[in-house]
Formats: sequence, C-alpha cells, structure tokens
Amino acid sequence: MGEPSSAILERPSLATLLAGFSSGAISPANVIDEAVRDARACQVAVNAFAEIDEVGARDAASEAEQRYREGRARSLEGVVIAVKDMIDTRGVPTRYGSMVYVNHVPEEDAQVVRTLKDSGAIIVGKTTTHEFAWGVTTANRVFGNTLNPHDHTRIPGGSSGGMAAAVAYGAVRAGLGTDTGGSVRIPAALCGVVGFKPTYARLPVNGVFPLADSLDHVGVLGKTVDDVARICEPLGIQRDKGNSAVRRRIGVLRQIGKVPLASDVAEAFENACSSLRLQHDLVELAEDNLFAQCFTTFAGIVLSEGGIAHFGRHDLSFIAANYGRETASRLKLSAKVHLAQYANWQQSRRRFMDDIDRMISTFDLLITPTCPCVAPLIGAEEVSVGSWSGSIREALMTYTAPFNLAGLPAISLPIPGPRNNDLPIGLQVIAKRESDEDLLSVAIEIERLVAAGLHAFRGHP
Repeated sequence: MGEPSSAILERPSLATLLAGFSSGAISPANVIDEAVRDARACQVAVNAFAEIDEVGARDAASEAEQRYREGRARSLEGVVIAVKDMIDTRGVPTRYGSMVYVNHVPEEDAQVVRTLKDSGAIIVGKTTTHEFAWGVTTANRVFGNTLNPHDHTRIPGGSSGGMAAAVAYGAVRAGLGTDTGGSVRIPAALCGVVGFKPTYARLPVNGVFPLADSLDHVGVLGKTVDDVARICEPLGIQRDKGNSAVRRRIGVLRQIGKVPLASDVAEAFENACSSLRLQHDLVELAEDNLFAQCFTTFAGIVLSEGGIAHFGRHDLSFIAANYGRETASRLKLSAKVHLAQYANWQQSRRRFMDDIDRMISTFDLLITPTCPCVAPLIGAEEVSVGSWSGSIREALMTYTAPFNLAGLPAISLPIPGPRNNDLPIGLQVIAKRESDEDLLSVAIEIERLVAAGLHAFRGHP
C-alpha cells in the first residue's frame, strides 16, 4: 500500500467554526491564513487544487471580520470552501480541466457560487477535475494526476476527485462538485468523505460547464453529513432536524448490474447493514434485471449530450488538435451517434425511471455500496472484481449512474472496512424524488449508527 499523506489535517467542524466566529474565539482572518497554507500543502501533496485564490480569500475574510464586529454576520460568514473547476467563479481562473480554457477567467459566478458567497462563504480555491468532467479518475496529462490522500499510488475517483481529496486531506471541510454519473459520490467513497447529489434540477446549473444536460447535478462534498447540510441550507435544502429517529423501512441492494462486490466491500457493507438493523427494518432486494441496461443507457446519453455540449463550441478538427486524447476519442464516437439511437436510450431511461419509482415507493430509502471496489491504482484502465473484468469507468459508475438516470437524491457515507488499515469504502443511501431534506436528516443518523458500529468493531467502548 502506498504512503498516505503524512500531514492529513483535522480541522474544526463547520458548526464549531461558526460558533467560534460568533463568540470571537476564532478569527476569520486567522482561519484564512491556515486555509491558504493548507491548500498549498494539499496542492503539493496530492495535486487537489487547480487554483488558489489567496487575494480574494483574504479580502473576503476582512469583510467577514467586519460583519461579525457589526453584528451583521450571514449564515456561512467566514466558512472556507472550495469549488470544482467545472463551476464558474468570477475573477478566478476556471479551466474545466482543459488546456483549451487555460486562460479563461469568468466574468460572473455560477448561481450556486453566488448564493454561497452571498451567505458569507469564502472560496479559497478551485479543485481539480477530469478534463471537462468526462472521467472517473481525475487524471490529467497536462495538469497532472490528483492522488488519493490515503494512498498516493491510487486514484481519488472522479471527476470531483480534487474536491474529495481536498476534504479528505483536511484543506477544507466542504465544497461544491458536479455529478453526472457519480462524480460526487464516487470520489467521496474512494477518499472516505461524504458526497451528496440532490434530486435532479434541485440545484441550478447556471454557470456550470455541461457534460450531459439531462444528467448533470451540482453536488456538495464534506467531511461529515452535518458539514454538507450546512452548505446546503442557503442553497434551499434544509434538513428536517426533528425527523431523524423515525424507524425506516430500507431496501437493501447488494449488487447492481453485472459488477459484483469485492470481498472487502461486501464485508464492510454487511457490517454497516448490521449496524442499521438496530434502528431500522432492512429488506433484502433482488434486482431482477432492473439495472441491466442502465450503464449502456447512461453511456449513450452522455455520449450524445456531451457531443451537443462540445460541438456547439468547437469542430472536430479543433477538438482533435486541442483536447486530451481521452475526451477527443469520445467526441469522435459522439459524432457518429444517430438521433434514433439517442431516442432509444431516452426511452430506456423512462422505463427505468418508472420501474425504480415503483420499487422505492414501498420503502423509505434504498441502500447500496457506492462503489464495488476500493480505489484502483493510478494508470489502471481495467478493473477485475471477482470473476468480472471491465473498464474502470463501468466498475466505478455501475452503482451510481442509475440514480442520475432516475434523478433521485443520493448520498455516499464512509463506512469502516473489515481491517483497520483498509482503504475507504462508501455506503450509498437513496431517497424518493424531492426528499432531499429527509435524506440529509436520516443520513446524519445513519452516519452515527455506522460510527457506533465502527467503535464496536474495533473494540472501543
């Protein structure tokens, strides 16, 4: 196993930070000094930052200090976050992970960024992404690979891998990512943090570079569910704080599609289920081919809509000459897609949405592993899980992409592996459409139950 970052940091929760600001025990200016230093250290250690905005962050911290002095503090006043490099930030370079946009500096903030800044959040920098978010490794031939803070020989996942790595490293407690087929939840699972994808269209994508319009979601990553929930509040998703202790009926999906679970993931998932059974009613489900066509359908829609996004900006000759080889090869395939194929994929999607809505209608929640395996090695193009072998993309997205197709809210929580030194493993919790507030509420309780199980498993009182 590769060496983890020797300086993985523990920073106060957002709740502790805000209380310290309010009491005067903590200074926003001092927090920004630490944040800039930590971001730079994180950049050196795991290459998680594409840009660090020291000047802008210090200016915002000065304003935050004044607002606290004057009693005008907003809900996230002085809270330091980062933003994925797919999301526009006014005056701060936003490259979308591509050399094509290396000198691009947006004139306006994305709507979600503007909302968080208006709530007092301070952006310390932009985190790395796969080129145009079209990948699951956050590998980049031009800007360098982002590394998993727990093992530098492994990927952090993608395409919000920089954001997950920054949170796991301790450079920030939370920030914004994007999720088209799992790009918030996959890196959250592989880096051992929390990744939340709301219901489709619940958060606006204005000012976010598109990958596939009908699948794209803005999401939030954080160290804990509470950190994520606090970022979501000004965005209009406020957890139901009084409804977390209700006994739930939870459907358990141990396998999605044809990709089985690695033995360590299967054991960790079973341990998590055992913890949840103490407070909830778990019902084992057989998928019965429900998910059989999901990955093919998802990949076809991304291929089609990705082509629309890029061909509206550049022609194939420009793309071949200037895009990375991986993205250019996908767009070459996209140019051959016929409208009838796209129509068939969308029809398959509608059938799946009807089927998954029927399945979840009899449950409060569904749970699955987030990914069937731990973080693959950097440079791996294929993954073997049990008797199954296939692309790293299919392996990591098979358990997450269906819920982009369906547009359902989903969150990934870290769960303990079967041995103390195992790499991170994620538990995915899925709720009914527009049940985002309830999902955040119950996720806090699930996080607590799993943590209690972790202490029991490791022999702590």
